[in-house]
Amino acid sequence: PARAAGGGGGASGPADVDVVTSSGRRKIAAHSSVLASASPVLETILERRLQRVRESGKGGRAVVRIRGVTDDVAAAFVRLLYAGSRRGDGEVEEEVERYAEQLLVLAHAYRVPWLKRWCQEAIGSRLTPGTVVDALQLADLCDAPQLHLRCMRLLAKEFRAVERTEAWRFLRDNDPWQELDVLRRLHDADMRRRKWRRKRAEQKVYVELSDAMDILRHICTEGCTEVGPVGQAPAKSPCPAYATCRGLQLLIRHFSRCKSRATCPRCQRMWQLLRLHAALCRVPDGHCNTPLCTQFKLKEQQKEAMSASVAAKAGDGRWGLLVKKVKAVSVMSSLGKRSSPSQCC
Repeated sequence: PARAAGGGGGASGPADVDVVTSSGRRKIAAHSSVLASASPVLETILERRLQRVRESGKGGRAVVRIRGVTDDVAAAFVRLLYAGSRRGDGEVEEEVERYAEQLLVLAHAYRVPWLKRWCQEAIGSRLTPGTVVDALQLADLCDAPQLHLRCMRLLAKEFRAVERTEAWRFLRDNDPWQELDVLRRLHDADMRRRKWRRKRAEQKVYVELSDAMDILRHICTEGCTEVGPVGQAPAKSPCPAYATCRGLQLLIRHFSRCKSRATCPRCQRMWQLLRLHAALCRVPDGHCNTPLCTQFKLKEQQKEAMSASVAAKAGDGRWGLLVKKVKAVSVMSSLGKRSSPSQCC
């Protein structure tokens, strides 16, 4: 009866459809209005079948066959169509957990998106190295992106364990193209992760350089505990960023006293910081307190005016890219400080 299929939720009147399972031994009475509203595929099928019944004039019910799954799965599928996307019914959820793989195939074939998502969640929640290969193939066949993503994540994380499973050995021996496709996807995912990590590391360097420019400007205009502007005593109390500021102060003190600046690694680092400051500085010439700022600006102007070699141009191109990146980070940082609640009052 229709009530056995799913309680007749949303349907009234006698059943007008018989859902016949693959074996042909079981018929499930249902309402065409419920099935048609749940699945556009069933709606198209039922329109033709009901039209034939009406044209025959014999009455009776239209017949819809659900093939490729067991009788119990077909009955569970009809019950789920009656229950709809509402969750909370323990019996319905238990059926989804039990028949998730076959229900995913039916949900894909009959275009029931909410059931398809539900089945993907059920299969994905119990993935193991031993089942992930079969689940990945099922996800590809049923166009299930959520399940496919979870399978690829598990493969990337537990690939050594997956290689030892019977499913992977069967795939390797019988479908080398599928194996190659999986390995290619893992390689692409690994390359994306490496690229993302490299970009994060580069971004971290740009942020640190932007912070160093702010601290250098702070030291040369306001002064801190050990270094201050020319003609001004250093401040007695440390600044909020003292941990970073003190390292730069020590570098400045070393730079001012070192006798071998041309070969000293620490002095070379200070040269680069001063050059970067000059490239970012917008203070008019002669008014910036940062050491060598005017000299570096003049040198850059001379370098732009004269014709440089190809190698020098390549080096300047990399330097110009670094300046642009640090400048962009500085702008974003200043905008973030302006929009933060602590700075708005």
